[in-house]
Amino acid sequence: MRPLLLCLTLLPLLAATAHAQIAPRPGWTVIETQHGFAELVERLKDAVAAEKMGLVTQASASDGAAMQGITIPGNRVIGVYRNDFARRMLKASIAAGIEAPIRFYVTETAEGTATLSWKEPSRVFAPYMEEGGEDLAALAGELDLIFRTIGERAAGKE
Repeated sequence: MRPLLLCLTLLPLLAATAHAQIAPRPGWTVIETQHGFAELVERLKDAVAAEKMGLVTQASASDGAAMQGITIPGNRVIGVYRNDFARRMLKASIAAGIEAPIRFYVTETAEGTATLSWKEPSRVFAPYMEEGGEDLAALAGELDLIFRTIGERAAGKE
């Protein structure tokens, strides 16, 4: 009886947090859009291609849940990078290689729209700056601009 009571008590809390927004935080860019989840995912893919970057990875907990017959709000992580950046990154810092590809995160809101967020590349590479020096800092700065352009294009804020 106690487990059932606990589940009934926590269910409203779980439902309320299922559509929790990504809160602004240092080193992140968060853009709320008026696009639906699937539309924003496609717009993001198009924006990645327009900036001549590569879509390297994709993962979606909502797709995985759907395969088990469970519906959760849409979310997709899309890893983006390009080989010339990878070579420059590795020349500057082998350890920084674990951070590539850098990811965008698309999340569905309770209103049926979607939010696009990402860790800024300069923030992602910050722990490696001492080792990577000016070369890694320059690379991160270039990627900051590219990721902002991709994000703004995808969100329709260009």
